[in-house]
Amino acid sequence: MLGLIIVAILGGLAIFYRRSLEDTRNNLPSKLADKMEKLWLIAQDSLKEKKYLRAEKALLTILRVDERNSTAYNRLGILYAKQQAYKDAIECFEIAQSLEPNASSLHNVGLIYYETGDYTKAALAFEQALHLEHDVSARHIAYAKVQEKLGNEKKMIASLEEAVEIDPIPQTLKILADAYDRVGQAVLSQQLRIRASKMIIPTGKVKKVVQPRKVI
Repeated sequence: MLGLIIVAILGGLAIFYRRSLEDTRNNLPSKLADKMEKLWLIAQDSLKEKKYLRAEKALLTILRVDERNSTAYNRLGILYAKQQAYKDAIECFEIAQSLEPNASSLHNVGLIYYETGDYTKAALAFEQALHLEHDVSARHIAYAKVQEKLGNEKKMIASLEEAVEIDPIPQTLKILADAYDRVGQAVLSQQLRIRASKMIIPTGKVKKVVQPRKVI
């Protein structure tokens, strides 16, 4: 599940990063804006290179200048999650959420609560994220996982069915098929596996593209 945390959290990094630079340029004097932009670049590169101490110092410096920068708190949360410092990560995401409410911060908090075994809090965070942004399949899949841990099979299946409605790709279909198997719905599971297999192009085979007829 930790892998899911990192993937989900990193999904919005590019958007956050671009917006942070724009906010820096718009709200600060030019010399200070240049310094802040360099700090963002240091934080970005250090995270990629797993130089976590360097990234943390850059982000904390940004927050000393702009203590209400929700993006910096989100980035710190990512950094702490990578190091499995979940308590610190949750605190950062919750501060980011209080400054600028969004589904991603709530979802990230839910993933970390899941990882630490606090399934009730995880479910609540996922529910709040889904209330803000209902059309992302990964949110429904994460919510289904926590409902399975809580023993709520009906909610688990309903949430995975929502995920398939949103994103009917082979991976999502297989996740739902596995869930059907676990609740004794073998026929439905087999139907989904057949459907998924028809969508996968065998290795070494190239899907034939039909060229449109030329119009003279």
